This record gives sequence, C-alpha cells and structure tokens, in this order.
Amino acid sequence: SQSKLVVYTYDSFVSYGMGPALEEKFEEKYDIDLQFVATGDSRGMLSRLKRELRNGNTRADVFVGIERNDAPLATEEEIFLPLTKDDVPALSSVPNRLFFDPELRLVPYEFGYITLVYNEDKIETSEVPTTFEELTDPRYKDSLILEDPRTSSPGYSFLLWTIDRYGEDYLNYWEKLLPNVLTISGGWSEAYETFLNGEAPLVVSFSTDTAYSVITGGDANQKVLLLNNEGYSNIYSAGIVKSSDKPDWGKKFLDLLLSSEVQEKIPTTEWMFPANRNASLPVKFYQNAVKPPAVAEVPLSEIAQNGDRWLREWSKAIR
Repeated sequence: SQSKLVVYTYDSFVSYGMGPALEEKFEEKYDIDLQFVATGDSRGMLSRLKRELRNGNTRADVFVGIERNDAPLATEEEIFLPLTKDDVPALSSVPNRLFFDPELRLVPYEFGYITLVYNEDKIETSEVPTTFEELTDPRYKDSLILEDPRTSSPGYSFLLWTIDRYGEDYLNYWEKLLPNVLTISGGWSEAYETFLNGEAPLVVSFSTDTAYSVITGGDANQKVLLLNNEGYSNIYSAGIVKSSDKPDWGKKFLDLLLSSEVQEKIPTTEWMFPANRNASLPVKFYQNAVKPPAVAEVPLSEIAQNGDRWLREWSKAIR
C-alpha cells in the first residue's frame, strides 16, 4: 500500500489556503499520499498534537502553522525535530530576519503583520483613530471587533502589541479600550465575518486585507490602519514531529512548501507574504499589501516567561 504523510494544520489552510495545491504537487512529485488533518485553528491543533503525544498516539508527521508568538508553547517540550539548512535546501532562499528558532525545529514559510482594518463605507478615512491612545476615545464606542488571545493568533498578537507599547501598564490601557470593543470573537474568521457584515467599522486583522479586497472583490473598501505607524510581526512556521517515522519525507515536504512555485501561491491563498525571497508577488498584491514602516515584536524570551500570566491577567480584566 502507498505510504502516507500526515500533516496537522489550521482549518483555513485546507479550506481556502494553499493546502489543496500543495497536496497535488507533493503527490505528483512523490508517490506518497499526503493527508491534512485540520479540525481547528493553529493554537487548537497544537494543543491537540501535545495531548496526543502525551497519550503516545499521534499520527502527525509534520505540523504547519505555528505562529512565532506560540514558539514557546511549541518548543517547551521536545516535540519537533531540530533541522539544518542542508536538510531543507530551499531554506537558503529565506531571509535571516524570519528565523526565530536557532535550532530550526520551526522553519518560517510565510509572514505578515497584524494591524487594524477599517471599512471605508462605515467610517471616513479622516475619522479613523491613528494611535493606540486615540482608539480609546469615547467616540469609538462599540466600534472595534477583537479576537480572543487565548484561542486566536491575531488576538494574541494584538494583546502582545499593547504590551509592547505599554509594558506592565497594559491592563490600564485595556480598561480604557473595553468600552469601544463591540465583541471579542473566538477566532479570526468569525471576527472578520462580523466586520464584513458591517456590525462595527474596525477589526484586528492583517495588513494584506486591502489586497484581498481588491483581488477578490474588485474594490478597496477594506483599508489597512497602522496604529502609531506600526504593525505587529507575524511569522508562521512548520516543523517535523519528532516521533514521526518519516522524517525524510517530512524534509521533502518542507522543501516543497518553501519552493518558489508553491510560495508564489501564498499571496492569493494565504494572503500573507511568502518567506522565499525569490517568489514573485502578483502585481495587485504588491500594490495593495501593506508593509508597516515600523514593526512591533515582543521578544520570545519574555513571552516564554510571562505569556501565561499575561493571558490570565487579561482574562480577569475583561470579565
């Protein structure tokens, strides 16, 4: 019977992301059955993998979709195989600034930025808040849709962004912000749907959303808004599960994931920037996807030390 490589990933990667194209290319190139398992978002899938590993019964060979902020969760136990750049030749095309794990247990395959996005039909460009402080102004009451940082990677990035800006005073900031929050969704898809339905003019989302709006809808109504001229750095990574008995197939999979031909599909399926610097971007994506002039990022060592506490404190504060 044909060999099988099982890849755990987040649901959107398979439903409208680049999963299907990747599967087709991999199965065409190697005589092996590629199987995606995606029953939730990336944080949920990582919890599932850890649970299965504790019970000694996971089928996962590879994991795709660990966001940089979650690296401490992914590397605190020996889950992923350390790699070298020789293991995955395509890594030589990835710029150094995207690597965040010196042992290469997690290798970057796409990146982007968390920003606010506003609906130009609902709020004039001249009316939008441009700083974190302004966002707390009472005139924006019930104007903002957020994601829960405990369950959502954009939600966690936004929380960390406020911590990057306010340090341990971040809860005071949230106290001022909460009256302006319409809802806190469990995940990004739900939040963005609420936003597209016009229930509030502002949402925490990605700096590529105008590109998405132009390419898929033919309009530029969804506009990227940089608070304090910044975006929060997001880097998504993949790794080979250490318990897998197919590490060589895993390496071939990562090499294909990082190849120019597959990476060129990222802008219009994942709506992120490809990690491979040789992958060309579609013109409309290049013209409309925003790279913020300044990039916020909380150091991973601080997230490892304080992440759980920050989430606990935040949960108490928003009750």
